[in-house]
Amino acid sequence: MSKMRFLSLWLLLSALTITAQQSTPKNAFLEKWQNSREYLIAIAEAMPEDHYDYKPTQRQMEFGAQLLHIRGNMLWLGNTYFSAIPFDRQSLTQNVPQGKAAIIKALQVSFDAVYQFVEEADEATLTTTVDFFAGPKSKLQILNLLHDHVTHHRGQLVVYLNLNDIEPPGYSGW
Repeated sequence: MSKMRFLSLWLLLSALTITAQQSTPKNAFLEKWQNSREYLIAIAEAMPEDHYDYKPTQRQMEFGAQLLHIRGNMLWLGNTYFSAIPFDRQSLTQNVPQGKAAIIKALQVSFDAVYQFVEEADEATLTTTVDFFAGPKSKLQILNLLHDHVTHHRGQLVVYLNLNDIEPPGYSGW
């Protein structure tokens, strides 16, 4: 085999290997999680601090409370299903971040913690079934829930921005 053919074959196999590594459920989640993080932080930064107590109706959470709720869900699911660190729900009611900067920092730390938990998880464990309040779920389903929950509340926050005549950051899906 000529050197040129060998090099071409090597490059093709390398590209396929890299592509295969990037297309695993875990790696796909991590890429999307990072982009979700950046998008939510941009939304949190867009709202002026004096509007963090804004809520469109009495039934809804305040803007800042929505962000803290997202954070709590990330910590609960991330710790419970992807780490050895026990989750203490009481910790969410103690030392609650106050103010825009503290809430944004807490969100960043929580996103990063989940990222690390999932990054360190063995890909093979994603098919493992775990006990969940809504019935048995795979860890892959828990990853989907993590992302879906952020997306659900982030969508509400986009509405909060629009209701305050604040242009939301451009959408970033991937």
